Amino acid sequence: MLEVDPSMFERPDDEDYDSAGYGTSTASLSSSVHQYLFEHGRRYHAYYGPDKYPIPTDEKEQDRLDLNHEITRLLWDDKLHESPLDEPHRILDIGTGTGIWAIDMADQYPMAEVIGTDLSPIQPNWVPTNCRFEVDDAMLGWTFKDDSFDFIHGRNISLGVSDWDHIVTEIMRCTKPGGYVELCEYSITINCDDGTMKPDNGTKIYVEYLRESMIKMGRPVPELESMKMLLEKAGFEDVHALEAKEPIGPWPKDARQKRIGAMSLLNCETGIESYGMAAFTRVLGMEAEKARAICDAALSAVRNKNYHMYAKYYRVYGRKPKGAEVSDA
Repeated sequence: MLEVDPSMFERPDDEDYDSAGYGTSTASLSSSVHQYLFEHGRRYHAYYGPDKYPIPTDEKEQDRLDLNHEITRLLWDDKLHESPLDEPHRILDIGTGTGIWAIDMADQYPMAEVIGTDLSPIQPNWVPTNCRFEVDDAMLGWTFKDDSFDFIHGRNISLGVSDWDHIVTEIMRCTKPGGYVELCEYSITINCDDGTMKPDNGTKIYVEYLRESMIKMGRPVPELESMKMLLEKAGFEDVHALEAKEPIGPWPKDARQKRIGAMSLLNCETGIESYGMAAFTRVLGMEAEKARAICDAALSAVRNKNYHMYAKYYRVYGRKPKGAEVSDA
């Protein structure tokens, strides 16, 4: 259980973190690939269809994705992966986003070729020489050869995955025998251990709508046990399932958790809108005003130091059996 910083109980009539002495403000592709849809003042993916991914791809979202990468590193003790890699030579990152994880992996493993794929070409041009990016839809047939990667990684891609069996089957086919797969996803739940989150909490209501929209889109909501079973069903062995708590707001007593919480709160400043607006309006059929009100209420709740909420983050990894070459199947 995460312990609450005693200062959070001081001046309970004040809701903002500033009252507790903790400030949180912050000051070669064809032209068709660069087609976008503009809604709610944000830019969304359109090349593979507007229903592929209901989260913006604009600069504001790219900044948030890079911040989320740093949060993830802190959550997992600065480790880019849990899989026990030994001088990998080929690494694939599906749904690479801004490519920041792939770039860090290319720096950490200079002997490896690191490839990142994504629906949108939002990755930087200046990258390590052993890193490159491709525009691709992981829900279609993969063009990579059988048994060609030592490590395949996917993180925060659940809103774009309609068929996990397809994803994992392709991962199994493309992973070398003895190679690893690692999947990382948020639980799409909001949690609280001390009863400070009530049923009418704005963040709780927001997450319930988000889960509803995922189900209606045909996007399975990530669960730790189901992710583990997914890899085992595909034939991976020595599968491990890990869970971390990500506090939302700098309310924990522990200094590291407090830092994570502060960064998570900053992430929410744009992330709540990013995840909610298109999903609520396109999928649930809400008017934009109602969707905006739900997002605003969720943001107001996470800013309240009297609500001690956290998210759960899952990390599941496993190994392709040696001798399991696709050609022998």
